[in-house]
Amino acid sequence: MGNLLKLLSREPGATIKVDVFVDFENAAATEVEADVYMTVQNVLSQAPQVLHTLQTYRGATELIREAITNPKNSELQEKSWLAVCPLVGKMKMFYEYSLDLEKVVPELLLALCSGPLSPIEHLEQQQALAKQFAEILHFTLKFDDLKMSNPAIQNDFSYYRRTLSRKKMVNQDDYEDPFNVSSEMTNRMSLFYAEATPMLKMLSEVTTKFVSDHKSLPIENTTDCLSTMAALCKVMIENPDYYTRFNNEETLLFCLRVMVGVIILYDHVHPVGAFSKRSTIDMKGAIRVLKDQPPNKVEGLLNALRYTTKHLNDEATSKNIKSMLL
Repeated sequence: MGNLLKLLSREPGATIKVDVFVDFENAAATEVEADVYMTVQNVLSQAPQVLHTLQTYRGATELIREAITNPKNSELQEKSWLAVCPLVGKMKMFYEYSLDLEKVVPELLLALCSGPLSPIEHLEQQQALAKQFAEILHFTLKFDDLKMSNPAIQNDFSYYRRTLSRKKMVNQDDYEDPFNVSSEMTNRMSLFYAEATPMLKMLSEVTTKFVSDHKSLPIENTTDCLSTMAALCKVMIENPDYYTRFNNEETLLFCLRVMVGVIILYDHVHPVGAFSKRSTIDMKGAIRVLKDQPPNKVEGLLNALRYTTKHLNDEATSKNIKSMLL
């Protein structure tokens, strides 16, 4: 409670200023970072394959429609079932990957938020871990964006659950699921995919739990780490001395996505959110940076701020900020 009161008693307008370059392209782990880095990297190394599988996900919409339209046609029923089962196997893989991330994020946060270093010193001296945290944020937004743009995922899973239930009733609960998805797993997956942004939900919950589990760690250590990351990305996008050091033009978009991701996470974790006058994030500056980019590259990120943040529509949010996001 004391940590929360301390956080809420901060003077308004005290946004964090950063003038540091973090090498998101080539940062290598130091000896101090090595153990945590390897643990996280074992999970992060799978992220590209997860995103590729999701990006190439083609649902069974037509087969399901035919099966529903012709309920007495056993051939169509079996055809749609055989099409949906391997798709559910992919969904199970996505969900299990979220559980893997859920396990390593607290280790990463503990390394970046504890000890005598300031948030800026943490990010400057632990660049490999900062890069990994940025990659998790980047993955989170990318995954949720792909999931939201593919309604077949939710439809396929709903059809799978209904059909599985019927098969178990006919076979007196002896039916064996070909992908070994238990009833408990099915229920948890259902809750996961019911979320518009399931990875963000997971990341927000695990970060909030990290704060509550580490009561000896001041809450501002975590929130200041997040706001410092947002400020760091913003200055690296704005400052030509920094962005000209990028070897890959995609790194600029990476920084934009990470900036938005960490703002959304901050907004879910901080008691009054990112849009409050007591927030340490320069929201107006962040929105201006986004609007300075080509619209086709940032419209999805602006929509993420509009629709996946928690406190944008609070009465305390200034009309100016709300109008900037219209």
